[in-house]
Amino acid sequence: MLLYTFVAVLTILLACRVRTAGRSEYDRAFSEADKGSGYSCKRVYYGLCTRRDAVNFVMVAAIFVVLTALAAFRIEVGNDYGAYVVTSHEIFQRGYVVTEPGFNLVVRILYTLSGKEDYILMFAVFGAAIVAIFLKVLLEQSDSFAISFFIFMTMGFYLKSFNTMRYYFVLAIATFALRYLMDITPQGMIKFFSLIFFAALFHKSVLIVIPMYFIARIKWNRWYLVALGALGVVAALLHEQIMKIALRLYPTYNDTVYIEQSHTIIENAAPIFGCIFVIALSIICYKEAVEERRDNRMYLNMNVMAVALYLSCYWMPLVTRFAYYLTTSQILLFTNIICSIRDGRKKKIITWAVIIFCIVNFIYFLMQADRVGIRVLPYKSWLFYERRWLNQTDTN
Repeated sequence: MLLYTFVAVLTILLACRVRTAGRSEYDRAFSEADKGSGYSCKRVYYGLCTRRDAVNFVMVAAIFVVLTALAAFRIEVGNDYGAYVVTSHEIFQRGYVVTEPGFNLVVRILYTLSGKEDYILMFAVFGAAIVAIFLKVLLEQSDSFAISFFIFMTMGFYLKSFNTMRYYFVLAIATFALRYLMDITPQGMIKFFSLIFFAALFHKSVLIVIPMYFIARIKWNRWYLVALGALGVVAALLHEQIMKIALRLYPTYNDTVYIEQSHTIIENAAPIFGCIFVIALSIICYKEAVEERRDNRMYLNMNVMAVALYLSCYWMPLVTRFAYYLTTSQILLFTNIICSIRDGRKKKIITWAVIIFCIVNFIYFLMQADRVGIRVLPYKSWLFYERRWLNQTDTN
């Protein structure tokens, strides 16, 4: 627990040294360059390396190294760590697995290059990829890297990536792909679908974002909310049919204890409360932060959809896997709301409300972090732990 707190504090302090233009300023600069400043202005804006650029690069690189090292040095940390070791063993031995071909190919390449079943290398590579993609999202799609990074760490998005490695890899890609839905263009659509179909090679559940993201992008009125409520009721009534569809996307859950257990809304109280909190802030700051910004409207709609999903499908053990595709937008929406407020007093109140909420959430997450289903505590490292995990048993 102390290690995670130290890493969070250290990297947040590093993030506070990063200064970026922010998404809205980035768009304005690009627009002004288009209107008459000429190509040279664009080139200066994007290509000139200043002292600030160098400081940003060093700080972000340091964050990347720290977070990647924490992920790479772990062993037996994560609810499905052993399952991935066994699955990767079967992949390398050409056995039957239910994982997607992209993941299988990467495992075979890494194991072949290392000359052994080096699952530690596999976890390190995927850990680095997840961190790199999320950092790129925060740098280029947020109004403030520092605030978004603070939310990324304290809301548990980073630490949760120690579980369900493939899922968090595609979650990062899906979050990055949101940028191409802000302004619909043929080139943007090609990039969006290319990214999603590439991600599906590692976890096919990501295909669900295609309808969800496009629905969220629509400017809603009250009738959309009525329709969403009706769909929620239908989902609650047709839970057996929906479960069959979900198990096709997650075949590894078939005949497991997760399916047999009964589930309640309380299990997802924390993410539901997070969605409600960001929705409340969006309503309070709607005129300033949401009404005229397509990105924030979309992120708000995604969180409304997530609440509906949690409440109507709480009985499904897989619900978080689908909902996270929607709730990850919080790392952008919280930040964009704060940066859009012009009134100094109101901005200070909202900022402190977000800070307190995130810190409380971080403490609550750490208190639950050793439980079955999370298991990111206790932290173990192969640097000090001599035994290796194989076939779900510890061996010398």
